[in-house]
Amino acid sequence: MADGVKNVFISHVHEDDGGLASLKELLSKHGMNIRDGSINAEKPNDAKSPDYIKSQILAPRIQWASTLLVYITPKTKESEWVNWEIEYALKQGKKIIGIWGHGDAECDVPEALNDYANAIVVGWHGPKIIDAINGGHGDWEKPDGTPAEPHKIKRHPC
Repeated sequence: MADGVKNVFISHVHEDDGGLASLKELLSKHGMNIRDGSINAEKPNDAKSPDYIKSQILAPRIQWASTLLVYITPKTKESEWVNWEIEYALKQGKKIIGIWGHGDAECDVPEALNDYANAIVVGWHGPKIIDAINGGHGDWEKPDGTPAEPHKIKRHPC
């Protein structure tokens, strides 16, 4: 189902750090091991300058990753950092996949994900997440895995 180890960056809010371990465990259980370049409690960032954090810490980690996973919870929508990470990943041509947080009810997604996601948003279902990471294509899903209404993605002229 999965081949080797995938380099990903998991965009999230720090209050949701606990969900990252569950996500990694879910993927591992279904045959995919990931290396996560995101900043979390295990790999803290003590820098204070937003410009430094973006250019010297986050940008290189997003560049390193093949895919940006967005861990969606009610707290994620308002995060300027999550929106910046999505926009930066888009500019880098990265695959962007939204994943509904385990046990979270449907909530608003970050504006940048709503506008620019170039992949899909999937429920808490290991094989579907792995399929999306491996390049499978599908429609946006609700947290329970059922199809969401058709989703319009903002496009920019070349």
